[in-house]
Amino acid sequence: MVSNGSESHATASPAPLIGVTTYLEQAQTGVWDVRASFLPKVYLDAVTDAGAIALLLPPQPVTAQIARAVLAPLDGLIVTGGADVDPARYGQRSHERTTTPRTERDEWEAQLIRAARAMDLPLLGICRGMQLLNVTLGGTLVQHLPDRIGSDAYQPGAGQFGRATVTLEPDSALAAIFGNPEKGMAVPVYHHQAVDTVAGGLRVTAVTADGVIEAVECARMRFCIGVQWHPEENAEDRRIFAGLVRAARAYRTARHARNEEPAGHGA
Repeated sequence: MVSNGSESHATASPAPLIGVTTYLEQAQTGVWDVRASFLPKVYLDAVTDAGAIALLLPPQPVTAQIARAVLAPLDGLIVTGGADVDPARYGQRSHERTTTPRTERDEWEAQLIRAARAMDLPLLGICRGMQLLNVTLGGTLVQHLPDRIGSDAYQPGAGQFGRATVTLEPDSALAAIFGNPEKGMAVPVYHHQAVDTVAGGLRVTAVTADGVIEAVECARMRFCIGVQWHPEENAEDRRIFAGLVRAARAYRTARHARNEEPAGHGA
């Protein structure tokens, strides 16, 4: 039984449409070994458990106009985890532990982030997604966190999630979602990079005891949260996804009131 405040699937109006960005990697399936767009199923489960419909958004050639067209029928956007952001995007040379840039994906998701902000579309960035949100708005990253804190605790091994305890700012959107636990909140983490210089327009709303930034928010948007941890990995707690879905419903209602509802997606 999932106890997380998620929306019911049986509602009077259609479920919100949430765009979810995907990987673009070399992948094997059957006898094939090809570049492919894919996404771990846990992201899809998190969206559908919260009562929304997930639509995959694979990296592809993009302009600002294309990004707005892609997001026009949607009610929310999730920018997912994955490979390291290209350091050239924040004016640095690559650290020896920084992975090979996925420049096509970087540009695709950066354009979606800019378009979502311009449209005030509810936005959730997860791990890499939070980092790219910060970079897109002018911030920088710590390229290899163990150099800063002297520990591999945030990425203990290949495919092995660590645990971190985060403290939430009491007047943040995250505190409203999670109830601002007094002793902090344990979350699953898998990252060797982190936000360094925080972009203008973003506010830090969760940190660890050793000062690692684990969440940022943009107060000027109806819902814009970036979390460094992986909430999709906790099937027993979908509260942050439920929060996104609530914001997506409100966004769709407001758009419909302005007679901007896309054809075929009426309330």
